[in-house]
Amino acid sequence: MKRDAAWIPREREESLCPCKSKFSYGDCCMPFHHGRAKPKTAEQLMRSRFSAYFFRLVDYLVESTHPDSREPGLKKELEKTIHQVNWSFLTIVDVSKGGAEDKVGKVEFVANYFVNAEPFELHERSRFKRYKGIWKYLDDKG
Repeated sequence: MKRDAAWIPREREESLCPCKSKFSYGDCCMPFHHGRAKPKTAEQLMRSRFSAYFFRLVDYLVESTHPDSREPGLKKELEKTIHQVNWSFLTIVDVSKGGAEDKVGKVEFVANYFVNAEPFELHERSRFKRYKGIWKYLDDKG
């Protein structure tokens, strides 16, 4: 069977999500990335942002950053640097608040990545805050 470009999105949609939720990308982060749904929890937003870094979805990363912490040059900076890092694995360590009824939340995670084939690890406790009812990434000061 010949494989062409039309097969790639379907395969991606059916593959396990990069956020390690154990769900397919099509059932997990893809609806958020395509604007068909909004994350209901801070953890869902955290996972969708990891997957956005994995797939290099700059617009989603900018849009999902809270306006209070969104630097004016964020999009240009991401466009400049996003191809330098290859994200490989996400582990959620802890979640504090950030539920469907909360206004703020924290998600502690470890993300593994490579730069020039050298492995690195990012351990962060991110803060999330709703903006107009929608979860947004605030900062890493949690």
